[in-house]
Amino acid sequence: MSLPPLHGVVPILVTPFHPDGRIDEESLANLVDFNIAAGVHGLGVALGSEIFKFTEAERAQVTACVIKAAGGRVPIVTNSGAAGTDLAISYSKAAEKAGADALMVIPPTFMPVSAEEIFDYYVAIDRAVGIPIILQDVPQGPVSPGLALKVADACRNVRYIKVETLPVTGKVSAMAAAAGDRLTIFGGAGGSYFIEEMRRGALGTMPFCSQPADFVAVWDAFQRGDEAAARQHFDATIMAINRLGVQGGDIFYAMHKQLLVRRGVIRNAFVRSPTTALDPVTAREIDELLTQVVPEAVTFSG
Repeated sequence: MSLPPLHGVVPILVTPFHPDGRIDEESLANLVDFNIAAGVHGLGVALGSEIFKFTEAERAQVTACVIKAAGGRVPIVTNSGAAGTDLAISYSKAAEKAGADALMVIPPTFMPVSAEEIFDYYVAIDRAVGIPIILQDVPQGPVSPGLALKVADACRNVRYIKVETLPVTGKVSAMAAAAGDRLTIFGGAGGSYFIEEMRRGALGTMPFCSQPADFVAVWDAFQRGDEAAARQHFDATIMAINRLGVQGGDIFYAMHKQLLVRRGVIRNAFVRSPTTALDPVTAREIDELLTQVVPEAVTFSG
């Protein structure tokens, strides 16, 4: 089977910060190298990067840092959705100018909007740029299979969709049936349903970036037809982390950053405010789990 340009494991990068909240570019570049060395097929800057907490200058800073660090080795996806069409167009143009290879565009979510308004939003963005667009279907801004197909038919750059509306597996099946010949389907939600999504027609996932080699191993096993090996590896490595990381709230930021600190990939696990304060039991569970996954901590060396 011929794969599209964007496929496979495309982790969403967390953003490493210094303790005072400044972006740690050295750690971020190291994180890019860590993921590429693991064999990922692309990288993303998106909601999992805390992009919604960035200033305009920081959005540009992180995008530029990631693109420079990747050096063309893998495609870079940047989230450019916004609450307003004009703002989303501005973000999209800036990302394209910076060298992003594709845009991931979440629908407006601040106020309820109709399907027709979402359609018009995507058409306006599509007309303003010349690089591929990934529709983002999320619980707070769902994109139905019918709407996705309508947008894809009207937009020359819309080629992908990331499905995250629950129940994810059912939505992937419906999306594949309605628009699978027009849109390449990606899963999200931390990669929790990676195997189930691939069974239903997804050609990739956008998980967190703390376990890239494990996601690549699952992808490789599934692509060669060994689903049993894919399942065994997923359950042994990824499921343990996701069991805690995908619960409500935003503890996944702290959890994945702590795992990356323990691996020696980034300097510290600072998460920008506002963020969920971990209760003592959860903090202990995370520490025990990370010790199990990475028995010997590694010191960051840049």
